[in-house]
Formats: sequence, structure tokens, C-alpha cells
Amino acid sequence: MYSYVFSGAVDGLRSFIVKVEVDAGTGLPCFQMVGLLSSEVRESSDRVRVAIRNAGFHMPPSSININLSPADVKKTGTLFDLPIAIGVISALGHIPQEKLEGMLILGELGLDGSVKPIRGAMPIVRCARENGFKKCIVPAENAGEGAVTGGIDVIGVRTLTEVCDYLTLSGEDPQYLIPPCRVDAEEIFRSASEKGTEDFRDINGQEAVKRAAEVAASGFHNLLFIGPPGSGKTMAAKRIPSILPPLSMEESLEVTEIYSVAGLLPKGIPLITKRPFLSPHHTISEQALAGGGSIPHPGVVSLAHRGVLFLDELPEFNRSTLDILRQPIEDREVHISRSAGNYTYPSDFMLVCAMNPCKCGYYPDRSRCRCTENDVRRYLSKVSGPLLDRIDIYTEAPRVDIADLNNDDKGESSSSIRERVLSSRERQEYRFRGTGLRFNSDMKPSDVRKYCRLGHREDAFMQDVFSGMDLSARAYHRILKVARTIADLDASEEIKEEHLAEAVCYRMNDLRYRTM
Repeated sequence: MYSYVFSGAVDGLRSFIVKVEVDAGTGLPCFQMVGLLSSEVRESSDRVRVAIRNAGFHMPPSSININLSPADVKKTGTLFDLPIAIGVISALGHIPQEKLEGMLILGELGLDGSVKPIRGAMPIVRCARENGFKKCIVPAENAGEGAVTGGIDVIGVRTLTEVCDYLTLSGEDPQYLIPPCRVDAEEIFRSASEKGTEDFRDINGQEAVKRAAEVAASGFHNLLFIGPPGSGKTMAAKRIPSILPPLSMEESLEVTEIYSVAGLLPKGIPLITKRPFLSPHHTISEQALAGGGSIPHPGVVSLAHRGVLFLDELPEFNRSTLDILRQPIEDREVHISRSAGNYTYPSDFMLVCAMNPCKCGYYPDRSRCRCTENDVRRYLSKVSGPLLDRIDIYTEAPRVDIADLNNDDKGESSSSIRERVLSSRERQEYRFRGTGLRFNSDMKPSDVRKYCRLGHREDAFMQDVFSGMDLSARAYHRILKVARTIADLDASEEIKEEHLAEAVCYRMNDLRYRTM
């Protein structure tokens, strides 16, 4: 007897529908599967047979052939266990084929028939909705993230027996009716608390550092802190999310989809409502940072999408690993090519870095630093010039004075800084409406010419700066974008000379450390 079940799969971040065809007939007993399958999909045959038996169904000795189409696309993952099992049970005559119409099924099976969570439920459910499916059966743990998409009934199940009962008896006995999971994404988004434990109020002194963080957060600019150990670089970086604009609903869904595909969506949280903050250790590999593997998965740069990627002790990272960031920073996405196919993951993040000025950390304080000039150059050269050129703002975090530490007056809180950041963000939103741009840092050279026009006095100032600092075209444009953000914080429609001067100051450390 022939039967079919619809399922789905993820290829990178792209989802597609898979038709699981099952034929159970006479012949030599076998359980064959075809359709360009990965090893974990092939292994599902053993899980499915044992799970069906332990669910109370008798499998007679018959020839069972299974095809997963389209047959020219690689199938990976364990999410086909449940649809294969349902297809086999239907082909054996236990579930009428009409009960499976308009339904998509996903899930991994345990040997006892339990249904286990899978990766990528959210984008697959969204794909099912777009393809006209009315219901989607998923593991109970994935029901929330699937229901976030809306427009389709998502049924969360825990066992194979429960699925079979739902398909065969729901129309006859109300006790077997599993209500669809309902998630009000808008309500989750509105009620999500943006409060955190980290607050800029905890940082004594370091007003220049706080100002640089405010400018960077307002325009989503890349930022580098340079200073001795204990000066508060890491402390300031960890507080940047507390002053960033909140995620929009669209951005929230984007981030949630990435975490769903990576299998990193926190349990019981169907929607990510806060900007990600990732701080990988300096021993991270190139594949872990950019993404990859034989079956590529999103890397740290993609998990930090719409959030902050913080690299502490920047020169301690492998130089080749750091240089991987150059293309994602520019293109806002990372491309991975493997024999299995080409994959593209988003990587629109704010890069925040911290580093010491030398190996011992105390240069240029010669009373404490014992590094030679060559030692300092060697240490700083671990970070390539092209990567530094992609950082918008450089700021020094000087050694904290004891008077600041003993000062009982608390500094400005993150909430008050955030108000200015949000005000600046509103100006950018109004300026870029209908263009697809969100922040000043998103501007391309053509956008810079349009939105960062200078007066005669300001243009002459930048000409002197360009020749005096020997800037690259990229650095010149980044100065203008930072100046545009500073003007927005100052509620000014025009970029004035004082805005340009502050933006240039954020490149002076770059000049100093490169020409030392």
C-alpha cells in the first residue's frame, strides 16, 4: 500500500518542503530509504522500526521502500523520524491517507516512541504556512517557536502514540483532540523587559569611554577600547546592550530564526526579544566564528546578528581568524561554500573590541611598561590594518584615578543614556524611511554623499584631515558616518565642524598606534 506524508528541511536558512513517500508491499522483507540522504537520516530506519514496535504497532515482514523528494537535494538532520514513522504506519493501513492531507510533520524519535525536539522548527513552519498547509505537527518543545509565525495550527506532541491517536481519533473522541499552541508574539514582544543587571552607573569616571559607547550605540558603529588592564574596557563593553535601541519585531523574528536553525533557542522562550551579546574566547576557531562544518551551521558572527560581538583581548586572537571578519563586516552576511552546497547566513552585528596597548598592558607608562618599541609594534601588528580600517571609533580607556573610585556620586545611568540613543535613532529612522537603511553605519558611499553633505567650511576641514592623516576612502567615509551620528545626538540636521572634529578624534588613536 502506498502512502505519503509531507515534512520539511532546512538548507542554511532556506526551508523547503519534503514529500516522504512510503510503499509497503509484498516481497523480501526490507526497509530501504532513498533520496540523497545524509548518514543521520539513513540511521533513522533503525529508530523508526523500534519506535513503531514500542508504540504498539505490528510490523509484518514486508518490503518497505521510502523516498524523500526532491531527490536531488541533500536531506540532513533527525527531523524526518516522525514523518517516516507516520508514513509507514499509514502504508500499513492504520492511518487513513485523508487524515494526512494539508498537514506537515516534523520530529525526532526515541526508541521508546518519544518525540524529541529538533533544529529549525520555526523557519520550516513558516515555509509550511507559505505553501498553504493548515496544520503542522512538531515536538512539544518546538511548538512555541513554531506558533510564533502565526497563520497555521501548530500541534505539539510528545509520543508517537499521541500522534497516531490524534490523527485517527480526534474526529470521534474529544479527549484525543490536542489544541493548537497559541503564542501572541506581539504580547511577548511588548511585555519583554529590557532591564538588565549591567548599568553604566557602575562605572566610575571614564567619561570619554561612556561618550564613545553612546555614539557607537546610536549609529551601531564598530568600536575599539584601548587601555591598560583594569581600566574598565570589558566592563563598559558588557553594558553597551543596555543602551542599544530595542529589537523591532522584524529583527526579533530574524534572530529567533537563526537560533532555531542552530538549535540554540533557550528552552521555554519562543521569541528572542533582546539583542544578542556574544563574547567568544580568543582560542575560537575560524569555523566556529564564521560558521561551517561538513554540514554548515551558523557561526558566532551570525548568532550575534542584530546584536553585539565583543572580542576581548583582540591581539590574542589568531590573525587569520580575525581577518575572517572583514567580509562579514562589509557585506553584513557570510557566505560558506561546501561540497554539499552554498550557504548564506546574516551577520549584521556591532563589533566591539578591547585590547591592551602592549603585551604587558601598560605602554606608554614607562614606570611600569618594560616592552621595547619593537615589542609594542609586534604586539599591535597582530591585528591587521584592513580590519582596523573597518572600525569606526577608537577610544582610550586611561588608568582609573583613585579619586574616581572613592567618589560616592554615581555616574549617569544606562536608562538616561539610552533616551538620547533612542532620540538619535528616531532621527535616523525618519531620515532613512523607505530606503532599507536602519542606522548611520549602514550607509554605503552613495548614501554618505546624499545624507552627509558638508558646508564649505566643513569640507575644507575634511580635506585637511584627509591629507594630514593619510586616510583611506573607507576611513574617510566612516568619519563622516560617525559625524552624522554625533550630529543626530546633538539634534542637528547639519554636520558641523565640531561634529567632524569629535569624529576625527575617534580616529586619532588609530593613527597613533599604527605609526608608532
